[in-house]
Amino acid sequence: MLIVKMSSAQETEQQPMSEEYYLKKIDSINNSFKYQEGIIFLEEGIAEIDVPKGYKFLDSKQSKYVLSELWGRPSSKILGMLFPKTTDPISQYFSYAIEITYSEEGYIDDEGFKDIDYDELLETMQEDTKASNEGRMNQGHPIMELLGWVSAPFYDKATNKLHWAKEIKFEGEDKHTLNYDIRVLGRKGYLNLNAIGTIDVLAAFRKDVDQILNSVKFTEGNSYTDFDPEFDKVAAYGIDGLITGNLLAKTGFIVLILKFWEIIALGVIGLLIGFKNKILGKKEDNGESD
Repeated sequence: MLIVKMSSAQETEQQPMSEEYYLKKIDSINNSFKYQEGIIFLEEGIAEIDVPKGYKFLDSKQSKYVLSELWGRPSSKILGMLFPKTTDPISQYFSYAIEITYSEEGYIDDEGFKDIDYDELLETMQEDTKASNEGRMNQGHPIMELLGWVSAPFYDKATNKLHWAKEIKFEGEDKHTLNYDIRVLGRKGYLNLNAIGTIDVLAAFRKDVDQILNSVKFTEGNSYTDFDPEFDKVAAYGIDGLITGNLLAKTGFIVLILKFWEIIALGVIGLLIGFKNKILGKKEDNGESD
């Protein structure tokens, strides 16, 4: 519950803030954002996104604020976020959001992608998820279970775009979480478009997947086909490494990267509850936000 510091004459008195205050607070925050549409250049122009119909784009600075200040998640590499026009970063009507980042880890060799056993990859990811739960509990996060694919990995060789979706269960939450991953391969790395929402938005998101995939591309000189083996670095992992999050280097060493988008540390429901508790449980001078 939010406690307001009173004037000096009432310094010892405290007054709780109401649900009405919370609703006004989130309206104020949501109305402060300035969204963009049309073609937007990313990562100093190496890629671009033509904001899909029905979506709005939030730039890097505002996205960092959403992730760090509102959602309590790390955000140093965020390039921007896509939201359906019908939703806002903090709202009881929140459906899902798409985080956009870029990883410059080298050219991803897609040779042999047809030979990948995705069921075997899933088993590896499920085992890794179980193994990570002790650490999650120690950090105060709920246990999570990777239930399986809701959309098996698919790689389009012609466009060098990879996408897949997972269903995740968080301890204490009735609704499961949807984690939809898109990777766009480029000359020196890849773009990450990660969508997070509750599992019941899957049907709606699937309707938009094609236009989202088509909306983003690398610019001339930075595309996958622009790779120059004489000058450009080759990543130490392939398509399978992008999916599992376990990047198996050619030297035989395994580098562990973040398997799921940072928001997923709490789950979607826990995220929104956490924000509400932050607002109603935070002290502010004279009833004004910082």
